[in-house]
Amino acid sequence: LIKMKKNKTIVIASHNSGKIKEMAFFLKKISVNILSAKDFNLSEPIENGKTFEENALIKARYVNKKVKKTSIADDSGLVIPILNGKPGIFSARWAGKSKNFNIAMKKLNNLIFKKKVNAYYVSTLAICWNNRKEKTFTGKIFGEIIWPPRGNFGFGYDPIFIPNSYNKTFGEMKIKHKNRISHRAVVFKKFITYLNK
Repeated sequence: LIKMKKNKTIVIASHNSGKIKEMAFFLKKISVNILSAKDFNLSEPIENGKTFEENALIKARYVNKKVKKTSIADDSGLVIPILNGKPGIFSARWAGKSKNFNIAMKKLNNLIFKKKVNAYYVSTLAICWNNRKEKTFTGKIFGEIIWPPRGNFGFGYDPIFIPNSYNKTFGEMKIKHKNRISHRAVVFKKFITYLNK
């Protein structure tokens, strides 16, 4: 498989500024030029996959095909076993067109009716190179859902997710701290280890 050359460009296939910021934080470790789908004014592809992996590949392939540069996409979400895995791959869609996660968190709380519930965050990373080579990696972090939301850092469901062995939600953690332990940290560790092999 093709590895990354120094100073090569990677295009992040995302329009989510919180996600782009977090992904760029990890990509800085491999000295590449970082661009995003926004820089090319690309629209977002229809994510009709049935898994995180399928949706990550849809995004990475779409951007790779459009800009002919190495593309990387993350599909991530919150999985709650007692809700049969919801919101799962629909995590962002629960926030509606306005991407209002306060709505999504309330919707979740209305379904749970409990003080604390086990949950985990998943991040699947897909990378597509120009010659149709591709690879995926998956990272998870386990924890629990709390209510009411706490903290203004992070994005998405971060204010209601407390990772195991911590007493702060992702929403209360400074970005540097979250980036050491999150599902995205786990998946990027696998990805960078692979690139450095």
